[in-house]
Amino acid sequence: HISARFCIFVIQKSIKMDIIVLSEHNQQLAWNILKNTRIIPVWEGIGARVNIVGSLKTGLMMKNKDIDMHIYTDKLVIADSFSVMSELAEKLSLKEIQYKNLIDTEEECIEWHALYEDEGSNRWKFDMIHLRSGSKYDGVVEKVTIIHCLTPEIKRTILQIKYDMPDNVNIPGIEIYHAVFTGGVQNYEELMQYRIGNPLKNSLEWIP
Repeated sequence: HISARFCIFVIQKSIKMDIIVLSEHNQQLAWNILKNTRIIPVWEGIGARVNIVGSLKTGLMMKNKDIDMHIYTDKLVIADSFSVMSELAEKLSLKEIQYKNLIDTEEECIEWHALYEDEGSNRWKFDMIHLRSGSKYDGVVEKVTIIHCLTPEIKRTILQIKYDMPDNVNIPGIEIYHAVFTGGVQNYEELMQYRIGNPLKNSLEWIP
Protein backbone atom coordinates (compact mmCIF):
# COMPACT_ATOMS: atom_id res chain seq x y z
CA HIS A 1 0.00 0.00 0.00
CA ILE A 2 1.88 3.04 -1.32
CA SER A 3 1.41 6.21 0.68
CA ALA A 4 0.25 9.47 -0.89
CA ARG A 5 3.54 11.03 0.15
CA PHE A 6 5.54 8.43 -1.78
CA CYS A 7 3.32 8.91 -4.83
CA ILE A 8 4.01 12.65 -4.83
CA PHE A 9 7.74 11.96 -4.50
CA VAL A 10 7.68 9.61 -7.48
CA ILE A 11 5.78 12.09 -9.62
CA GLN A 12 8.07 14.97 -8.71
CA LYS A 13 11.26 13.02 -9.35
CA SER A 14 10.18 11.27 -12.52
CA ILE A 15 12.15 12.32 -15.59
CA LYS A 16 8.92 12.41 -17.54
CA MET A 17 7.17 14.41 -14.84
CA ASP A 18 4.50 16.73 -16.22
CA ILE A 19 3.49 19.77 -14.18
CA ILE A 20 -0.13 19.41 -15.28
CA VAL A 21 -0.21 15.85 -13.94
CA LEU A 22 1.39 16.94 -10.67
CA SER A 23 -1.05 19.82 -10.27
CA GLU A 24 -4.07 17.61 -10.95
CA HIS A 25 -2.73 15.00 -8.52
CA ASN A 26 -2.36 17.53 -5.70
CA GLN A 27 -5.80 18.99 -6.44
CA GLN A 28 -7.40 15.54 -6.23
CA LEU A 29 -5.66 14.98 -2.90
CA ALA A 30 -7.04 18.32 -1.69
CA TRP A 31 -10.62 17.47 -2.69
CA ASN A 32 -10.30 14.09 -1.01
CA ILE A 33 -9.06 15.77 2.17
CA LEU A 34 -12.04 18.13 2.18
CA LYS A 35 -14.36 15.14 1.80
CA ASN A 36 -12.66 12.97 4.41
CA THR A 37 -12.21 15.68 7.05
CA ARG A 38 -15.79 16.96 6.60
CA ILE A 39 -14.66 20.49 7.32
CA ILE A 40 -17.40 22.01 5.20
CA PRO A 41 -20.29 20.16 6.94
CA VAL A 42 -18.88 21.17 10.34
CA TRP A 43 -18.99 24.85 9.35
CA GLU A 44 -22.44 24.37 7.85
CA GLY A 45 -23.48 23.06 11.26
CA ILE A 46 -23.44 26.65 12.58
CA GLY A 47 -25.44 27.87 9.58
CA ALA A 48 -22.41 28.92 7.51
CA ARG A 49 -22.05 29.05 3.74
CA VAL A 50 -18.63 27.81 2.58
CA ASN A 51 -16.96 28.80 -0.68
CA ILE A 52 -13.74 27.22 -1.92
CA VAL A 53 -11.40 29.90 -3.30
CA GLY A 54 -7.72 30.17 -4.24
CA SER A 55 -5.68 27.71 -6.28
CA LEU A 56 -7.96 24.77 -5.59
CA LYS A 57 -10.90 26.67 -7.06
CA THR A 58 -8.96 27.88 -10.11
CA GLY A 59 -7.24 24.55 -10.74
CA LEU A 60 -3.81 26.11 -10.29
CA MET A 61 -2.55 24.22 -7.25
CA MET A 62 1.09 23.23 -7.51
CA LYS A 63 3.59 22.66 -4.68
CA ASN A 64 1.92 24.73 -1.96
CA LYS A 65 -0.66 22.55 -0.30
CA ASP A 66 -3.03 25.32 0.75
CA ILE A 67 -6.80 24.91 0.87
CA ASP A 68 -8.54 28.29 1.00
CA MET A 69 -12.11 28.73 2.22
CA HIS A 70 -14.33 31.76 2.66
CA ILE A 71 -17.01 31.09 5.24
CA TYR A 72 -20.07 33.32 5.63
CA THR A 73 -22.58 33.72 8.45
CA ASP A 74 -25.18 36.43 9.06
CA LYS A 75 -23.40 37.44 12.26
CA LEU A 76 -19.86 36.92 13.46
CA VAL A 77 -20.22 35.11 16.74
CA ILE A 78 -16.82 34.30 18.20
CA ALA A 79 -18.17 31.44 20.27
CA ASP A 80 -19.66 29.79 17.18
CA SER A 81 -16.41 30.13 15.27
CA PHE A 82 -14.46 28.65 18.17
CA SER A 83 -16.95 25.78 18.48
CA VAL A 84 -16.18 24.75 14.91
CA MET A 85 -12.44 24.84 15.47
CA SER A 86 -12.82 22.94 18.74
CA GLU A 87 -14.69 20.16 16.93
CA LEU A 88 -12.13 20.06 14.13
CA ALA A 89 -9.24 19.98 16.63
CA GLU A 90 -10.80 17.00 18.39
CA LYS A 91 -11.48 15.02 15.22
CA LEU A 92 -8.54 15.87 12.96
CA SER A 93 -4.77 15.72 13.08
CA LEU A 94 -4.27 19.46 13.39
CA LYS A 95 -0.69 20.33 14.32
CA GLU A 96 -1.13 24.08 14.70
CA ILE A 97 -4.00 26.60 14.79
CA GLN A 98 -3.72 30.38 14.42
CA TYR A 99 -6.56 32.78 15.24
CA LYS A 100 -6.99 36.43 14.26
CA ASN A 101 -9.89 38.60 15.36
CA LEU A 102 -10.52 41.23 12.66
CA ILE A 103 -14.19 41.77 13.44
CA ASP A 104 -13.74 45.46 14.18
CA THR A 105 -11.81 46.19 10.97
CA GLU A 106 -13.16 46.81 7.48
CA GLU A 107 -12.50 43.14 6.71
CA GLU A 108 -15.11 42.12 9.33
CA CYS A 109 -13.80 38.61 9.68
CA ILE A 110 -12.22 35.98 11.87
CA GLU A 111 -9.17 34.30 10.38
CA TRP A 112 -8.28 30.71 11.11
CA HIS A 113 -5.09 29.14 9.79
CA ALA A 114 -4.51 25.48 10.61
CA LEU A 115 -1.84 22.94 9.71
CA TYR A 116 -3.20 19.47 9.00
CA GLU A 117 -1.25 16.26 8.54
CA ASP A 118 -2.80 13.65 6.24
CA GLU A 119 -2.35 9.88 6.33
CA GLY A 120 0.78 10.15 4.19
CA SER A 121 2.36 12.64 6.66
CA ASN A 122 1.93 15.49 4.17
CA ARG A 123 1.32 18.89 5.74
CA TRP A 124 -1.62 20.91 4.42
CA LYS A 125 -2.61 24.43 5.38
CA PHE A 126 -6.28 25.30 5.85
CA ASP A 127 -6.94 29.03 5.44
CA MET A 128 -10.48 29.54 6.77
CA ILE A 129 -11.71 33.13 6.63
CA HIS A 130 -14.98 33.55 8.53
CA LEU A 131 -16.76 36.67 7.22
CA ARG A 132 -20.02 38.42 7.91
CA SER A 133 -22.51 38.05 5.07
CA GLY A 134 -23.11 41.41 3.42
CA SER A 135 -19.79 42.89 4.57
CA LYS A 136 -17.53 44.92 2.28
CA TYR A 137 -15.57 41.89 1.10
CA ASP A 138 -18.49 39.49 0.79
CA GLY A 139 -17.91 37.68 -2.51
CA VAL A 140 -15.05 39.93 -3.62
CA VAL A 141 -12.39 37.22 -3.78
CA GLU A 142 -14.86 34.88 -5.47
CA LYS A 143 -15.26 37.43 -8.27
CA VAL A 144 -11.51 37.70 -8.84
CA THR A 145 -11.33 34.46 -10.78
CA ILE A 146 -9.16 33.71 -13.78
CA ILE A 147 -10.75 30.44 -14.83
CA HIS A 148 -12.44 32.01 -17.85
CA CYS A 149 -9.11 33.48 -19.01
CA LEU A 150 -7.01 30.35 -18.78
CA THR A 151 -5.73 28.88 -22.01
CA PRO A 152 -3.66 25.67 -21.88
CA GLU A 153 -0.52 27.74 -22.57
CA ILE A 154 -1.22 30.29 -19.81
CA LYS A 155 -2.11 27.54 -17.34
CA ARG A 156 1.15 25.73 -18.03
CA THR A 157 3.13 28.98 -17.72
CA ILE A 158 1.59 29.75 -14.31
CA LEU A 159 2.11 26.22 -13.02
CA GLN A 160 5.71 26.17 -14.25
CA ILE A 161 6.43 29.45 -12.45
CA LYS A 162 4.94 28.03 -9.25
CA TYR A 163 6.95 24.83 -9.66
CA ASP A 164 10.22 26.70 -10.25
CA MET A 165 9.73 29.04 -7.31
CA PRO A 166 12.13 28.16 -4.46
CA ASP A 167 10.46 26.66 -1.40
CA ASN A 168 11.68 29.55 0.76
CA VAL A 169 10.03 32.17 -1.46
CA ASN A 170 6.39 33.01 -0.78
CA ILE A 171 4.65 35.01 -3.51
CA PRO A 172 0.82 35.09 -3.48
CA GLY A 173 -0.74 33.39 -6.47
CA ILE A 174 -2.66 36.54 -7.39
CA GLU A 175 0.65 38.35 -7.96
CA ILE A 176 1.79 35.60 -10.32
CA TYR A 177 -1.47 35.80 -12.26
CA HIS A 178 -1.21 39.58 -12.47
CA ALA A 179 2.35 39.36 -13.83
CA VAL A 180 1.43 36.73 -16.43
CA PHE A 181 -1.75 38.40 -17.67
CA THR A 182 -0.70 42.04 -17.40
CA GLY A 183 3.06 41.84 -17.92
CA GLY A 184 3.32 38.85 -20.22
CA VAL A 185 5.72 37.17 -17.78
CA GLN A 186 6.83 33.73 -19.00
CA ASN A 187 9.04 32.33 -16.22
CA TYR A 188 10.11 32.73 -12.59
CA GLU A 189 13.09 34.98 -13.40
CA GLU A 190 10.88 37.37 -15.38
CA LEU A 191 8.38 37.35 -12.52
CA MET A 192 10.98 38.54 -10.04
CA GLN A 193 12.05 41.35 -12.36
CA TYR A 194 8.48 42.38 -13.13
CA ARG A 195 7.50 42.63 -9.47
CA ILE A 196 10.22 45.21 -8.82
CA GLY A 197 8.65 47.87 -11.01
CA ASN A 198 5.06 46.68 -11.08
CA PRO A 199 3.90 45.88 -7.55
CA LEU A 200 0.30 44.74 -7.15
CA LYS A 201 -0.82 47.22 -4.50
CA ASN A 202 -4.36 45.94 -4.01
CA SER A 203 -5.09 42.44 -5.22
CA LEU A 204 -8.82 42.86 -4.57
CA GLU A 205 -9.04 45.60 -7.20
CA TRP A 206 -7.40 43.61 -10.01
CA ILE A 207 -9.45 41.46 -12.37
CA PRO A 208 -7.85 39.85 -15.45
